[in-house]
Amino acid sequence: MIDGLNAVATLLVLAAIFGAINYHWLKLPSTIGLVLIALASSLGLLALEGVMPGINIAGQIGGALSELDFADVLLQGMLSFLLFAGALHVDLGQLRQRAAAIATMATFGVVLSTFLVGAAMWGVFRLVGLEVPFIYCLVFGSLISPTDPVAVLGILKTAKVPPALEAKIAGESLFNDGVGVVIFLILAGIAAGGGNGDEASAGAITWLLLQEAVGGGLLGLLTGALAFYVIRTIDEHNLEVIVTLALVTGTYQVATALHLSGPIAVVVAGLLIGNHGTRLAMSDTTRERLSNFWTLIDEILNAVLFLLIGLEVLILTLVGSHILAGLMAIPIVLLARFIAVGLPIRGLGMFQEFTKGAIRVLTWGGLRGGISVALALSLPASEFRDPLLTACYAVVVFSIVVQGLTIGLLVRRIVPSADRIEASGH
Repeated sequence: MIDGLNAVATLLVLAAIFGAINYHWLKLPSTIGLVLIALASSLGLLALEGVMPGINIAGQIGGALSELDFADVLLQGMLSFLLFAGALHVDLGQLRQRAAAIATMATFGVVLSTFLVGAAMWGVFRLVGLEVPFIYCLVFGSLISPTDPVAVLGILKTAKVPPALEAKIAGESLFNDGVGVVIFLILAGIAAGGGNGDEASAGAITWLLLQEAVGGGLLGLLTGALAFYVIRTIDEHNLEVIVTLALVTGTYQVATALHLSGPIAVVVAGLLIGNHGTRLAMSDTTRERLSNFWTLIDEILNAVLFLLIGLEVLILTLVGSHILAGLMAIPIVLLARFIAVGLPIRGLGMFQEFTKGAIRVLTWGGLRGGISVALALSLPASEFRDPLLTACYAVVVFSIVVQGLTIGLLVRRIVPSADRIEASGH
């Protein structure tokens, strides 16, 4: 096994080097720059290895990445910290005003997208000569449908999105990954057991979603309220930061032990501390120190995560049919996202007003990232894992690089100028 300290040291050194290269020359948003540089470096190593097979540098790095277990590192380690850091800075008042839209997109939208993508990819795989069972196509739909809160929140920092629209994008991304993980676990379990998908009844899926999502939300409220009480009784900023660290790690572990949604629990706790906690239980000094601490944690983990995404190409099995299926998956996922977002907004539009261009911005701004890659990597070894992983990787890279770089341009072109001015002052 790769030594943990060496792995951390190597990733931090690479993140610092690639980050400096991006800062001085590419000048892209840091997350996008890290993905591009890491991806270019990985492809360069693969090309060098093709010319000089004896070097085997790419093979050694790929082996080390496989031992590192990206899925476990992200889902059981980094994710809870990233979600909490993101939730701390989300306006709960904005979320409440748009609760119906966020809840609908994070539940109905994810389920609808899962089946739309799954059905379309079943045809795509056959078109390129791959006999991937329908249940595995649904598994792909479930892992690629949720938008990634880490990627989304990172890009929102640079795109001037109106507050109302930003709340929908951020709120949906914070909650729909929890829903998506539950659906993925159900479908992946059926696929691993040799089922054809008939076992995934609507009732069973609905019950598990309620158990994990509602239970996770209640757990987050409970642990967040407990941390709020503790913070309110003390006035020592270092200790209060430690309390929030304990809140994140403890909440996620308890949720996992109780088979509840850890991501949703951490998000709810983060929203409570970030809104009521900072306003009612902290001094100005503590509020500033807490914000600086979690912003730094967020930046460090984001750098490592997006670096890993760029390097993960080294463990892909690059086959022509797999790559072709991945390229065809990109428009399919975007179309499914457009439908899954458009239907709820059209329906709710009869009762409330939405920002002009909301459907197009939500579609293009629904970025996929490390969570999708981690879920794909968590699939057990089978003949169907490699094509699913390659297709997932193609969608994620396109999402982060192309959609991430152009979402700001899209907002400027289709969102009314008055709303953009409001966003600039927000």
